[in-house]
Amino acid sequence: QVQLVESGGGLVQPGGSLRLSCAASGFTLDYYAIGWFRQAPGKEREGVSCIISSDGSTYYADSVKGRFTASTDNAKNTVYLQMNSLKPEDTAVYYCAAAPAGMDPPCAARYSAYWGQGTQVTVSS
Repeated sequence: QVQLVESGGGLVQPGGSLRLSCAASGFTLDYYAIGWFRQAPGKEREGVSCIISSDGSTYYADSVKGRFTASTDNAKNTVYLQMNSLKPEDTAVYYCAAAPAGMDPPCAARYSAYWGQGTQVTVSS
């Protein structure tokens, strides 16, 4: 069964950190680009980061650049999103999605074949 499963969300105070995980099963991430997206209530879905599993290239939205870091552990078939210096505006449901490598732009939602179920991140004091 092909699926992506996110974990690691939760409640954290402003300035805190969380690490999200996106574990793939039924397919190998080696041939995919993995995007992290988020959607807050009443807002459109936003692309947060993208990592190309084959070479580790990463891309970030300006809103998270310098605070979020995507990484991949191909042996575990898992992608991570390390989120530091969290702000209340980072509150959202976070999703990972897999798009075939080589698409342009990489990690575009319209190319993503598989999506996780989402994990809630709440940044509040």
